[in-house]
Amino acid sequence: MNKFAALLAGFLLLTSSACADEEAALEAKARDIQSRIITIDTHTDIPTFFATGKYDPSKENTPPVLVDLPRMKQGHLDAVFFISYVDQTKRDVTGYAEAASEAFAKFAAIHRMTDELYSGQVGLALTSEDIRSLHAQGKSVALIGMENGYSIGKNLDLLNIYYGLGARYFGLVHNGHNDIADSAQPRDKFGDKSNEHGGEHGGLSAFGRQVIARCNDLGLMVDVSHASKAATLQTIEASHVPVIASHSAIFALNPHARNMSDEELKALAAKGGVIQIVAFDEYLKPLDPEKKKARSALAMSLGFTSLDAIFEADDATKKTFFDGLAELDKEYPRADVSLLVDHIDYAVKLVGVDHVGISSDFQGGGGIAGWSNAAETFNVTKELVRRGYAEDEIAKIWGGNLMRVMDEVAAARR
Repeated sequence: MNKFAALLAGFLLLTSSACADEEAALEAKARDIQSRIITIDTHTDIPTFFATGKYDPSKENTPPVLVDLPRMKQGHLDAVFFISYVDQTKRDVTGYAEAASEAFAKFAAIHRMTDELYSGQVGLALTSEDIRSLHAQGKSVALIGMENGYSIGKNLDLLNIYYGLGARYFGLVHNGHNDIADSAQPRDKFGDKSNEHGGEHGGLSAFGRQVIARCNDLGLMVDVSHASKAATLQTIEASHVPVIASHSAIFALNPHARNMSDEELKALAAKGGVIQIVAFDEYLKPLDPEKKKARSALAMSLGFTSLDAIFEADDATKKTFFDGLAELDKEYPRADVSLLVDHIDYAVKLVGVDHVGISSDFQGGGGIAGWSNAAETFNVTKELVRRGYAEDEIAKIWGGNLMRVMDEVAAARR
């Protein structure tokens, strides 16, 4: 080896060693921070048979299960909002009854986990103080959020019942307009009018304004994720307290209908609210049309038309599905943790660190490279440290901001 080659080899070895040392120091710092903060994921979907033999949260599961108690501990994910979600269907007496029935089934499933089967490992939190207390006891924390106001039909009193069962945020709408508000994604099969032509309500309906008032009176956070821009802005204006976007991303970085514009973000922050940036591939970056087509074809070929259908499939069918998705991810890579934090960075720079949080949307389509299940939660903290966020800022982003809103909303309860 000549002298130059020897010098170059030595330089590369020293550089490599220095980089490794820096990475080790960064990881140690991130783990130290994570050990002291409370991490809250504001959106994880569940099937109706959650906390049964088909989905036992006390055991480490395989896909489609991405969140369970062992992997929450592994990833230092301290608290999760488990979601009582109902799909949008026909707006009639039967549809409303079926939606309420499904919502109640999911409440029962969450309580089955926290009150009966695994109460020694996880507790249900109703307040921010409950979150802190359960965390101090070394328990995982469960909270309840609701997705799609279709679950109340036209009955305001159901809000009181859901709140009494533990709901602490209420998502106004999902895909498709409902009686409360216009959706960011109208559905042709329901004959929804496009938002470019005013939607159905021009944002919120008169009933929707009553819903917001009742939520404010109950101390129930209002969630604008999935709402149209007009509905979001009108909700923020109508609410007497801060509102949240439980699982959304940044329109300026990816102009998806589900993402929030700068105007919405500024209005949300001005009212004291929080956007929980979501780890959902299609919201963080454009989805290749060929991947979308292939993914849909794969699901249809296996008879997967709903979340429950995926959970209920036999092991071999599940393996076929998820192996197929993995092959598609090789050809069309998913968004990663770095891109998630790009969206966080944008929001922080636009509206300030006090108005930004994090969500996964696990089991509802969420999951990215580096944070594909609860066990990988630490990777998000590590990237925040890499970007230069201080511990107090990370604590706010990972849960402090959301708990502040919980407190403000609860304090205004009448």
